[in-house]
Amino acid sequence: MRKHKAIRVFMVLTVVLIQIVFLTTIIKDKYENDNFVAILSILLLVITLFFGYRYINLHHKNYEYEKIGVIIWVPIGAIICYLLNISAGLGSVLSAGITGTLASLIPEINKESRYLEKLPAAIYCGVFVGMSSSEIVPSIGFVAAAGLLAGVLLMLSKNLFLGVGGKLGTVAFVGVIIVSLLYGLAL
Repeated sequence: MRKHKAIRVFMVLTVVLIQIVFLTTIIKDKYENDNFVAILSILLLVITLFFGYRYINLHHKNYEYEKIGVIIWVPIGAIICYLLNISAGLGSVLSAGITGTLASLIPEINKESRYLEKLPAAIYCGVFVGMSSSEIVPSIGFVAAAGLLAGVLLMLSKNLFLGVGGKLGTVAFVGVIIVSLLYGLAL
């Protein structure tokens, strides 16, 4: 039980920390000359996030994790979208649309399969990774690593942030950000 709670706390803190850093950076850039407005905006942001995470029921009480057989489709979706986006030159929106549409048809192969029913969401999480600009995501290896990390985060966050729109995109964003930081540190 302690392990599950630690994983839950780790996931929530990771998402909150990245949200705060990212939004603080945006606010700081926007209000470069007006420090009072920037500090007030950051303070309001932190208070809103605190109360949002503290008092809104975003999580189930039981602990479940997505199966690895489903999660492996996140990097596959990322690579397919990336290849359509960068290599085929279709652009991120069209590449995401094609990959997402094809992913949504997978459950039609066998309508009674519980496994196939879960694949579109996993693939679409990967699509958000593959939509990244080539300036942010420089190679297919980077995409695979970010997709794999996003898959692990998706696996761990199965019962977290329920009913909140944007979970797949947020998980993909966190995967890309963490791999970008590691990539930047390695250079």
